[in-house]
Amino acid sequence: MPSATPVPAPISASTPVDTSAPLAATAAAATPFTVLIPARMASSRMPNKPLADIAGVPMVVHVARRAAQSGALRTIVAADDARILHACRQHGIEAMNTRDTHPSGSDRLAEACTLLGLDGDDIVVNVQGDEPLIDPALIAAVAALLHAHPEASMGTAAHPIASLADYTNPNVVKVVCDARGLASYFSRAPIPCARDHAGSSWWDGAAAQAQPGVAALAGFAPLRHIGIYSYRAGFLRQFPTLAQAPTEAIEALEQLRALWHGHRIAVYQSASAPGPGVDTPEDLERVRALLA
Repeated sequence: MPSATPVPAPISASTPVDTSAPLAATAAAATPFTVLIPARMASSRMPNKPLADIAGVPMVVHVARRAAQSGALRTIVAADDARILHACRQHGIEAMNTRDTHPSGSDRLAEACTLLGLDGDDIVVNVQGDEPLIDPALIAAVAALLHAHPEASMGTAAHPIASLADYTNPNVVKVVCDARGLASYFSRAPIPCARDHAGSSWWDGAAAQAQPGVAALAGFAPLRHIGIYSYRAGFLRQFPTLAQAPTEAIEALEQLRALWHGHRIAVYQSASAPGPGVDTPEDLERVRALLA
């Protein structure tokens, strides 16, 4: 269920992004969870991406080490290749073998849940294997969503959009939430659409100035989706059996399948963008520079 990786503010390897140890510890204590990191060797843009070297360590190992700081009970790499398993074990990272025929990361995670005996309300957090600067506190916060929202089958995260370019970019996935912090819809389109303020950063005061009597506009801004998910394990095992939704097919966003079938997705709103992920060779060089 990918979302485009946000372009973050400058950071350094010695200054973790928005990390709050007390938040992570508190959330983890209230919400026992397992982190699963799907990792596959076949990538159209970056073959062998999980093993890409960053400061002498495979990228997937960097991800697992960050995830282990979240307070998770276990952090496990769900791999499809013996080379990933070997690299993880060399660095003391727990890893398990899954089939190499899965059409998506969600299917891989469903198999991992079955192999691990996770089911029912057991909480699983899906951390992408190409996020070597993932904030451990963000992982804990997304896990805690399912404790706070018993009506939700999934949790995810978002942060306020800062620029008009991101708001209108179809590669930037947006999410609209209701008053309870549950997702109403995800889209590549600019949502919510400000009918009377097309082509402007309407959230930057323009809409409130034009409609000063509408109290709901105060502090309201569009949200950019962050591609991290928590699941109840029972739902995750069920997810691959659900029929694909037409909205999912149109938008190319797998999480819309859950909404289509009546499942709720809770959304944690972060104050800032996460650290950069690795989708391209250029991204890899940027992260290497940060972790040099």
